[in-house]
Amino acid sequence: MSQEAAAKRLTNAFRRMGTASALHSQSVARRLGLASVDLECLDMIVLNGPVTAGKIAEHTKLTTGAVTGLIDRLQKKGFVERIDAPADRRKVLVQIVQENIKSISDLYLPMSKATKEMMKRYTAEELDLVAGFMEKSAEIGQRRAEELDKAY
Repeated sequence: MSQEAAAKRLTNAFRRMGTASALHSQSVARRLGLASVDLECLDMIVLNGPVTAGKIAEHTKLTTGAVTGLIDRLQKKGFVERIDAPADRRKVLVQIVQENIKSISDLYLPMSKATKEMMKRYTAEELDLVAGFMEKSAEIGQRRAEELDKAY
């Protein structure tokens, strides 16, 4: 297979993976009675730890009013709580309520198990190569999203 053909195959696979991921997230969000952006926000907090509402607004590109509503919805469902920032009690952080996100984890478990099983077919070196490629691709996507937002 030529480099061009392999690159096209990989590009198409990424597009299909992105679509499948978005559809899966929408299904999970619906099952939980959340909007997709709510679920995305939860994932961002899980990955980054407690964050301010401003950081959520920056990540989601929502207005501060919309972010307040988003946090209220997540808090009402018991997925997050507001806490005082240790360094500055005037600031409020939003953090995950670990014991209440099991229902979310359970919805991802079948996909996680299937993915782990698939990864067993690859060497550590191959997985490391793919991980590096995906990390660099994510950086490119993030930069492009920022460029589009600046131009908007």
